[in-house]
Amino acid sequence: MRYFRALLPLAAALLLAAPAQSVHGYAVERLAEGLDRPWGMAFLPDRGDLIITLRGGTLVLWDAENGITEIGGAPRVVSSGQGGLLDVAVGPDFAEHGFVYLAWVDRAEGGTTTHVGRARLDRAAGALTDLEVLHAVSPGMAGGGHFGARIVFHDGFLFAGFGDRNSKDFSANHISQDLSSENGSVIRITLEGDIPADNPFVDRDGAAGAIWSYGHRNIQAMTVHPETGAIWLAEHGEAGGDEVNRVERGGNFGWPLASFGVNYRDGSRFSPPHTPGDGFIAPVHHWPAGRTAHFPPSGMVFYTGEAFADWRGHLLIGNLYHRYLGLFAESDGGLREVARLLDGENLRIRDVAIGPEDGLIYVLADGPAAPLLRLRPE
Repeated sequence: MRYFRALLPLAAALLLAAPAQSVHGYAVERLAEGLDRPWGMAFLPDRGDLIITLRGGTLVLWDAENGITEIGGAPRVVSSGQGGLLDVAVGPDFAEHGFVYLAWVDRAEGGTTTHVGRARLDRAAGALTDLEVLHAVSPGMAGGGHFGARIVFHDGFLFAGFGDRNSKDFSANHISQDLSSENGSVIRITLEGDIPADNPFVDRDGAAGAIWSYGHRNIQAMTVHPETGAIWLAEHGEAGGDEVNRVERGGNFGWPLASFGVNYRDGSRFSPPHTPGDGFIAPVHHWPAGRTAHFPPSGMVFYTGEAFADWRGHLLIGNLYHRYLGLFAESDGGLREVARLLDGENLRIRDVAIGPEDGLIYVLADGPAAPLLRLRPE
């Protein structure tokens, strides 16, 4: 395996000792600076350190003592367009095997595609070893947009959500409505990459057996509800119409045949919005069309810590365009925005995580020299 070696200048990603800044009842700490297009992060359960992906192909580790250090052995990636090294998740088998799971974009027949794989983290060597591809989204396609991709674990299985590769065919022939294609879907596989026998389409002729749900546009966030165990995801709509969805086995979420978005080119509607009886699963929550109202999400997690007691059970969702971290409460079967955190900081929010030991909120910004932040009570 050839490893991608375009390294960020790690000297710029330093642990900061500056005092916390007071903002609207909570303090904002800058833990690191100068991260080159960070995309995903996950806590290691053995020490509470963060493993972070940089879209150009580098993997780094943050810990309170050493700040940012590089981890070798990341997979080769194609980082043009929206591609690159994307999500990272620490497996439920980490304590036994040390497996870290990754999503990344690389070449494939037909162009490029999203890959899901795993490797062992060797802390002593500061590197990943035994990297293996578990699943490559089929088919590969030309173009550099809408790869997804997020990873979560539930009931001992791996779920990963992908994008529709920015297809502009808004008809019933759209790739997200094609069960032979895994683009625009959520897949469910075992931790070894096998397709479970009880997946919904495993016995359907011509269907991709890994698909769990379909009709998605561009999945940018996934998390598991702490009480119900349901998988929630957030995805970008077309010129607005961004959605939060509760994933259902075999569910068709409608894209692009039912959407609250409009055409980027001229603002025209290309499909009706979700309506009862249309055969598609409606979102838990959606934002209207238009750049002033939409909410392009990235990164999402339910708050389960103790540090912010009033926020327990609330949903945190990163906003890329309007540059804040949204705090949402479940309300009447949907969501209600409670607060805008980091509003005014002028940071595109890429990912969010909850510290397993301290219950604090960790936030990755987006961009070529982005910070890692931590929110704590004032």
